[in-house]
Amino acid sequence: MGWKITYLKQAHKDLQRLDHSQLLQVFKAIKKVAENPLPKNEGGYGSPLGNNSLTKLAGLLKIKLKKTGIRVVYKLDKNNETMVIIVVSPRADNEVYKEAQKR
Repeated sequence: MGWKITYLKQAHKDLQRLDHSQLLQVFKAIKKVAENPLPKNEGGYGSPLGNNSLTKLAGLLKIKLKKTGIRVVYKLDKNNETMVIIVVSPRADNEVYKEAQKR
């Protein structure tokens, strides 16, 4: 059984901007990762994010949809086994990561 999935209000708005085929791919990827959303170094599917000169994202993880260029940034609430989706957006010059930091 996978982890519970919740979305920030802004992430719901992000999803509304996607076309139907992108939306299906995003939901499929989130569902798969929710089976084990831990970081890859802990045996999961998530790719950890870190801090750099532009963004401070340590503790967050991402899902990369390579064909569409979409990134899903999420955080884990390990106590409640909940995966919180923060932002869903095309990568576009790191805008997705800047938006994740704001939220």
